[in-house]
Amino acid sequence: MRRLTIALAILLTTHLPALTADDGGVGGFDVVVGQNESAITVEGTRTTRGSAPAPAPGPAPERAHQDPHSPPADADPESGPWGAQQVERCFRTQGLGFGCVRRALHDRQPDEPTAPIIPVATVSDVAEFTPAGVGVTAEPQNVAVVGLPANFIAPVSVQTVTGSLFGLPVSVRFSPAAYDYVFGDGEVATVAAPGKSWADLGQAQFTPTPTSHIYKTRGTFPARVDVRYTAEVDFGTGWYTVDGEVTSPGAPQPIRVLEASTVLVAHTCTQRPAAPGC
Repeated sequence: MRRLTIALAILLTTHLPALTADDGGVGGFDVVVGQNESAITVEGTRTTRGSAPAPAPGPAPERAHQDPHSPPADADPESGPWGAQQVERCFRTQGLGFGCVRRALHDRQPDEPTAPIIPVATVSDVAEFTPAGVGVTAEPQNVAVVGLPANFIAPVSVQTVTGSLFGLPVSVRFSPAAYDYVFGDGEVATVAAPGKSWADLGQAQFTPTPTSHIYKTRGTFPARVDVRYTAEVDFGTGWYTVDGEVTSPGAPQPIRVLEASTVLVAHTCTQRPAAPGC
């Protein structure tokens, strides 16, 4: 006896679990429902002409008329969207009609949203967004006295820069982490604070501060502050920290350093503003 295998691949946009049904022979088919990522496969076998005696003639069983393009009313006694079991049951009772397929497609579950791919930025990637350098200020009025502390201040704060990275909109947040004060006379000091004025510190002029410096000779020196920043990146899915630091070199500020001499005078400059040296 020869047997003919018939396979029907029904493309669906939903994912259904694999299912194998027991041989039932309903309608001349032994139904097997298989599932891969994009299709349901229904297979069966039937006897070809001449391979077995024909059945005795007789009246054909009556069957209620039904639109072949409509889902069968009794194919799914359960409520809710169809799955692999409902599709298999429909094919057993209705044959290889497309009403089952139409119902399964109609009840397909929406695709689950895919998680967005978040690029991983490095400190080199965000270097192009580094804030511009800041100018430094020395008290009093960018003038210093040989042998006395000059107080340096850097006006720095957290800054957020927007732009495009990896072809995606991005925000980069820079937070000051350290300050490299370059005083112009060959000396450099790295501190963790931007500096405050003597008035904000509650100190008298020419007293030491965490950001003060003493020049040993007179002259004009190009002082600056280089700010080190840590960075955080947001591609619209939340902030994450980038390893490492970026440095923004500051703009040089000329500092005049003068010498002071102590002399005895009869009156102060307040008392006699026109006196020599006042």
